[in-house]
Amino acid sequence: MTRPAVRLRVDFATLCCVGPGKIALLEQIGRDGSLSQAARELGMSYRRAWQLLDSLNHSFREPVAVTAKGGRRGGGARLTVFGRRLIRTYRDFDADVQARAARHFRAIVRQAHERPPTRRSATVLRLPDR
Repeated sequence: MTRPAVRLRVDFATLCCVGPGKIALLEQIGRDGSLSQAARELGMSYRRAWQLLDSLNHSFREPVAVTAKGGRRGGGARLTVFGRRLIRTYRDFDADVQARAARHFRAIVRQAHERPPTRRSATVLRLPDR
């Protein structure tokens, strides 16, 4: 049986929102320690990853991650305490929302097709000419 899924985006203010894409980027930065590697792992351009991270860092009073340019010592990115807290809070809330959706839509989900149905001819409603 399928389960309903909710894509959760939290809007904090105008132009300040967090959703599954930004959270996935932060989680990947946490694993890789690199914005460019995180972008590659998620199949996005470095430019797009940088834009998302910059947006997050400017959306809150505290940065979610700090970056260092490359060079002899190498660059990198690391999550701040606030960034880790944002991920944890989002994931906890998302898990609660998914569980509530599963309970709330239990009777409805039984009516959903597991796979798209085979093609049937569409019923055409003909209206009388005026």
